[in-house]
Amino acid sequence: LIRAAVGAAGGTLADQWKEFFYCEAMDKEVMVVKGTKRSSSRSSNKHGSDNIISSGSGIAVADGQCMMIVEQGKVVEVCADPGEYTYDASTEPSIFSGSLGGDTGKDQRVYYFNTKELVDNKFGTANPIPFRVVDSRIGLDVDVAVRCHGVYSYRIADPLLFYTNVCGNVEREYTREELDGQLKAEFISALQPAFGRLSELELRPNQIVTHNTELENAMNEVLSAKWEELRGLKVVSVALGL
Repeated sequence: LIRAAVGAAGGTLADQWKEFFYCEAMDKEVMVVKGTKRSSSRSSNKHGSDNIISSGSGIAVADGQCMMIVEQGKVVEVCADPGEYTYDASTEPSIFSGSLGGDTGKDQRVYYFNTKELVDNKFGTANPIPFRVVDSRIGLDVDVAVRCHGVYSYRIADPLLFYTNVCGNVEREYTREELDGQLKAEFISALQPAFGRLSELELRPNQIVTHNTELENAMNEVLSAKWEELRGLKVVSVALGL
């Protein structure tokens, strides 16, 4: 994958590349989308499969996106740097993940991952969560019950893990709706051990809402195995109401 230097006077995309893969601005509900291919009069694949990338094709990567090339189900290229690139099948193995060479008869797909913060994920606890109130200065150590609600946000921190373990070869797009129910259940389950970590800081329940950074760090620590290490996701922010 070679960064392309295309001048403004270069004409249309069809004049610059045989084919051009790109992704329109992704809706906030979309996590992954298959790249759109536009063929020019120079392309040898006008009547062929959309799952073939010809050498010399252009590939665009926008801000807030990570582009991935998958060949025969195997990831061969990952790029999160915004810009326009030219696909060169004759190059040496990529500095990213592997070789871009190969038989053009293979199934080759371009995917775009939404790496922006995915916001407004509402949650609420149906049952009270135990919270241990500790104040070593006055010898206080008592258990109370806390109900809470709020919103949290997360993002795709590792597109490779997300592709491998979650979405795979999607035909068109992968949306938040397909995963959010599972994430919300795991998020609520993680609140109790996260509250345990805040209790160690000797916070009172009414102080939790003013210690968002500590709560976010605690949630990421509790969810690290399921979210970060398995799915490549990371909690960005938590806004809590008690």
